[in-house]
Amino acid sequence: QVQLVESGGGSVQVGGSLRLSCAASGYIASLGCMGWFRQRAGAVGNKREAIAAIDTDGRTIATDPAKARFTISRDKAKNSLYLQMSNLNSEDTGTYYCAAAPVDCTLAYPHGMDYWGYGTLVTIST
Repeated sequence: QVQLVESGGGSVQVGGSLRLSCAASGYIASLGCMGWFRQRAGAVGNKREAIAAIDTDGRTIATDPAKARFTISRDKAKNSLYLQMSNLNSEDTGTYYCAAAPVDCTLAYPHGMDYWGYGTLVTIST
């Protein structure tokens, strides 16, 4: 089993930045793809939106919201995943989740992630 714990959420003003972290523990030798998702307040059906993912070799996959303002990174030595977010706006408010899978992102992202954290709340205020 793999445990994922997110941190770094909080309240920032429009235009601000945040860096989210995700610490992995447990059977980390099995980790392949790691990624970030978010659930925006009021999302229809509580849908989780894929943001970005990264493989063990550093290759990244990003969906449209992430390409311009979000950067995913990974520190294998620290078993950690990061999401640097900049120029935040009210549409970015929501709960951000870290997820992982034992296979490459081409196989797991976004619908085949096996492990999930409990999320960290990001609130963008005007």
